[in-house]
Amino acid sequence: MNTTIDLNGSWRMRAATDTQWQDAVVPGSVYADLLRNGAMPDPYYRDNEDIAFSLIQNDFVYEKTFRLEEAFLRAPEVRLVFEGLDTLADVSLNGTPVLHAKNMHRPYQVSVQPYLRSGENTLTVTFHDPVAAARDSLAHHETFGSQDAFDGHSNLRKAHCMYGWDWGPRLPDAGIYRSVYLKAMDTPEILSVHIQQHHEQDRVVLTLDPEFDLPESVPSIPCTLRTTLLSPEGTLVATAVNENTLTVDQPQLWWPNGYGAQPLYTLRVELVGEEGEAVSTWTRRIGLRTFEITRKKDAEGESFAFTVNGVSIFAMGADYIPEDNIFSRITPERTRVLLTDAASSHFNCIRVWGGGYYPDDFFFDLCDELGLLVWQDFMFACALYDLTPEFEENITEEFRFVIKRLRHHPSLALWCGNNENESGVTGNWWPTASAKLRADYIKMFEYIIPHLLSQFDPQRPYWPSSPSSGGCFDAPSAPNRGDTHYWDVWHADKPFSEYRKFRFRFVSEFGFQSFPALKTVESFTEPEDRNIFSYVMEKHQRNQSANGKIMNYLSATYRYPASFDKLLYASQLLQMEAIRCGVEHWRRIRGVCMGTLFWQLNDIWPVASWASIDYFGRWKALQYAAKRFFAPLLLSCEETGTHTMRTNVNAQLPLLSVPREAHLNLSNEMREDQTVCVTWALRDPSGRVCREGRWEGTVPALSALWLDPLSFPEADLFSHYFSYTLLRDGEEVSSGTSLFCAPKHFRFIDPQLTLSRDGDHLTVSAQAYARMVEIVCEDCDVLLSDNYFDMNAGSRTV
Repeated sequence: MNTTIDLNGSWRMRAATDTQWQDAVVPGSVYADLLRNGAMPDPYYRDNEDIAFSLIQNDFVYEKTFRLEEAFLRAPEVRLVFEGLDTLADVSLNGTPVLHAKNMHRPYQVSVQPYLRSGENTLTVTFHDPVAAARDSLAHHETFGSQDAFDGHSNLRKAHCMYGWDWGPRLPDAGIYRSVYLKAMDTPEILSVHIQQHHEQDRVVLTLDPEFDLPESVPSIPCTLRTTLLSPEGTLVATAVNENTLTVDQPQLWWPNGYGAQPLYTLRVELVGEEGEAVSTWTRRIGLRTFEITRKKDAEGESFAFTVNGVSIFAMGADYIPEDNIFSRITPERTRVLLTDAASSHFNCIRVWGGGYYPDDFFFDLCDELGLLVWQDFMFACALYDLTPEFEENITEEFRFVIKRLRHHPSLALWCGNNENESGVTGNWWPTASAKLRADYIKMFEYIIPHLLSQFDPQRPYWPSSPSSGGCFDAPSAPNRGDTHYWDVWHADKPFSEYRKFRFRFVSEFGFQSFPALKTVESFTEPEDRNIFSYVMEKHQRNQSANGKIMNYLSATYRYPASFDKLLYASQLLQMEAIRCGVEHWRRIRGVCMGTLFWQLNDIWPVASWASIDYFGRWKALQYAAKRFFAPLLLSCEETGTHTMRTNVNAQLPLLSVPREAHLNLSNEMREDQTVCVTWALRDPSGRVCREGRWEGTVPALSALWLDPLSFPEADLFSHYFSYTLLRDGEEVSSGTSLFCAPKHFRFIDPQLTLSRDGDHLTVSAQAYARMVEIVCEDCDVLLSDNYFDMNAGSRTV
């Protein structure tokens, strides 16, 4: 039977130019070890990033001494396995070179039996300077990549964002970031099992294609293949011996979050020896479901919808980046909190962005449990790649491994070739790029990857790029087909109402920046740094024009904040309102648009960014708003006033001619019709009702329903607001308010807010209309059922 020896845990490390060894922990990294040993300051504090960037410009040596018994060495085959080496590394065993690694996105294993000995052994891994490697790549390859990253990074198979991005630091870490072990083999081993599902009426037939590891040095033995499938409750569903099919009658289907349950079956495939013992076992949890991207020509162009178990869903979620620049800090516990926060906010989809890394198995296990569909980019972003024979061989091995590792997960919805590479070519981001690089793009993303997927994962859709209309440089940014990255709100300074002009089919990126919470800012600043234009604050703002953009949008929307913490608060309100405006509009045109994934869910370090949840897991206003605008039942309003018309209140245009209108829409993303009641009111700043109305009816399943438009010619643009509430079975499930002018022009009166507490319940009371009420706990972090909410005069409990 095969056995392993764990080589994780205690190691030692040093810079290659040093003689003094330091303690190290594996899995880990250079930065993690230097921090643990007090050999470098916190790279996230103030401008310490520069110190850390200088320190990594060395080779680093890792070493471990371990003992082996003679019995272990008598195995026919012994392998050294690294599950993750970041990135350029040379490995020696007892002084003999055994491996050169050059890709952090794949494992390495090498036969090492001739180099091992009974007793003490020494394993040495030398990591090469990642900054020098980028410079060398730049000197030897035609290289084009993100302008926010260190030049030369693109042809290195290392997380691109480690070299910097417009939300991330330049901290290209190195190290043994996943497990390492020795494996002694004396029997064959199951490497993977390709599972294909064939759905029929009231049953699913599984076909299984196992792949075996059969080293020539390992003697063959008579074996039986035994397969067992257990139900989500743990009872036996099906079993087979030496057969490659299993039948599941009355299957429990796996659904995305919000559409049904996520039952997970347990599949166990065993190689059984002559005496009935399992010599190798492969066990995975699987979900039974179908998935396709529905693309059909229609009057608006071509649809783009995720269809699960025959139901076309509206995808709701955000884009995911690595949770920390120091990858050893990304733990199952931390990721569980983040993804649970997403699911509790009604997300049903997460897009894993292509400039980071392929997440660990626990990420996908959690998505399986939580019902989060994963749009998985291959790890290429905002760049062109020189496809040399060596590079092609390197990425091909990466693709084979990643596809086989992840393909059994029901949460894995689709593979995507890259982030913005196709649109970068057609958008002339790299005008001097050669014809060869354009040809290399086609070969990589429209031949090599789809060819491998046709072999190893043919039932899962592949999309060549994001955004794209389907490939071949055919209008990847077309608004009426494929997926769209829309950035004119933000990068082009367009107003939030601009979203309403577009009927995109699927929006996979759009975003708006904000500053994090004051507690987060305090973690990387001193008091004298707390001005958004200070050197330290700008060091933690990687989008060069962003702070000015925030202030520009702020000036169009709110009055000037009176303090630093109020400026942080106001920036989060801007972000919340921007994304809300887009999502609600696209949900209102369900059937035309079938998905909105905003940029971005999380941060890689404490920073001003597009994230809805900051580095420390603190929810920004946007995340609370997402919980409301992604709710299965949503009541939203398309209002008209001075702010939507961009009317200059000082212009000669009479304000009486400005429409005061409200058009309510009911979005039902549930699989059943819903009988509901809508109440609305025109109110003055005190919250007093000036006119009100009511609608009762049924909203069909999986639809968006417009109510009759409302006009308020009697309303004062600056002294009346519109409130609306959705009730189901007498309980409020969605609500909001709308102004007919920019908030800075509305004549608010002091609502005299008060707060009372009863156990875990907090009640806010207001004497007048209160907009975007924020509840902050100054001495601890709290997660509330709701926050940053509007309220009429009265009370609200969270």
